Amino acid sequence: MKQITAKELKAWLDDPQRDKPVLLDVREPWEFGVAHIPGAKLMPMRSIPARLFELDREAETVVICHHGARSYQVALFLEQQGFENVINLYGGMAAWSRDADPSTPTY
Repeated sequence: MKQITAKELKAWLDDPQRDKPVLLDVREPWEFGVAHIPGAKLMPMRSIPARLFELDREAETVVICHHGARSYQVALFLEQQGFENVINLYGGMAAWSRDADPSTPTY
């Protein structure tokens, strides 16, 4: 399982020379409403199996949750379904708020 830190993801998103990854946020809608990374696609964890068809199996996809546990589970599930370019955001939105974008609200 590949993982990326919040600082590494921020550098990637800020780099105009790199293609942007799909940002797959697997938290609940209320959590997404409090804070999210701009451009992220909300797909709550429980909905992933029924919505696999919405995801590009070839795209680099960073999976995001609050602290990194749900996203890790989803990333493992996606790998089991044949997705090869899945990356877990280590530490989740909590790490993003702390290490990459302090203006992002915490909860």
